Amino acid sequence: MNMTDMNPIYLDHAATTPMESQVFELMKPHFLENYANPSSIYTLAQQAREAVDIARDQVSSALNCKPAEIVFTSGGTESDNAAIKGTAFALKNVGNHVITTSIEHHAVLHSCQQLEQMGYKVTYLPVDEFGRVSLADIEKTLTSKTVLVSIIMVNNEIGTIQQISDISKIIKRKASLYNTTIPFHTDAVQAVGYLDINVQTLGVDLLSLSAHKFYGPKGVGALYIKRGTPFEPQQAGGGQERERRSGTLNVPGIVGLGSAIELAEKRREQAVLHCSNLRDKLIKGLLKNVSGTKLNGHSVDRVANNVNVSFEGVDGEPILLGLDFAGILGSSGSACSSASLEPSHVLLAIGLNAQEARGSLRLTLGINNTEDEVHKTLDILADLVKKLREMSSTAGVH
Repeated sequence: MNMTDMNPIYLDHAATTPMESQVFELMKPHFLENYANPSSIYTLAQQAREAVDIARDQVSSALNCKPAEIVFTSGGTESDNAAIKGTAFALKNVGNHVITTSIEHHAVLHSCQQLEQMGYKVTYLPVDEFGRVSLADIEKTLTSKTVLVSIIMVNNEIGTIQQISDISKIIKRKASLYNTTIPFHTDAVQAVGYLDINVQTLGVDLLSLSAHKFYGPKGVGALYIKRGTPFEPQQAGGGQERERRSGTLNVPGIVGLGSAIELAEKRREQAVLHCSNLRDKLIKGLLKNVSGTKLNGHSVDRVANNVNVSFEGVDGEPILLGLDFAGILGSSGSACSSASLEPSHVLLAIGLNAQEARGSLRLTLGINNTEDEVHKTLDILADLVKKLREMSSTAGVH
């Protein structure tokens, strides 16, 4: 069956989500009618500024922070880069040590690698077989020269949730012992709409998010910077965003982000119930119906919409192609492209070997997925994995 013969079953919400029509409707006037630059002083521009202020209030309300602590960015990648480099540079006279984990998003890992090239020392903490970082490891790694800790809230590949508020307490306690401040950043890109992102409860100083992960537009995100957190802007120019991120504001995108995060918070409980029910059915069905299936990530402390599995003896790429042909859109657990077959750094970090990591599949659910779609996916996957194993076995004979 070709996907053109049916509506595709979309199971890649961790990559991006479809934009909500009500979000799009609120954005439209700012493309076509109120197109003014919000930094100008005439009435049309001030109306654009007012729309930005409303969105800033919506984001700060979701995070339980002050509107002035929100900086609008181009997305999660920029927010992560700004948080890490902006803090490390601002504190270079205090220390040069950064702590993160081995399973961060590449936006964090590559930013930390850039810091290493500049002479900073970065500790990449290991994780256990479920993708959890050890609180004891964090405690013993903190030093008087530590200027930043960055730990992802929900892993984008395996869905494991970290103990952010517990980590924060450890950092604050050690910082107090050293009579210093150690800012704590979390990449919460995959958490919005599923977990409580109250920054007071989490105890974080910086938090990254991206609109297209919660049914908003692509190309816009936000960075929470707690008041008083040392920060050196990474983008110079006209001094927008209280001189923390220069550049003409993306008014339609910001309006979309504000609307989307408000909607995500409103229906969070409903989304968690719906997605976790489908997630559990999918996991249970795969473990039961497809032999040699291994669940990757934490079985309990896992975001509501994430399923990541490895199939023994099968590569992820042919599975993805077979699913695509059947009208099911998922992703490989590996961070590979058609030009590279490097296994996922996350799956290697939790103890999978290269072959197991290449045989992984990530299916991430959304609010519009149905039980019927889960059943169809289970039927097609069981058949597909069986056929691929038979083909592999036959090829091995020759």
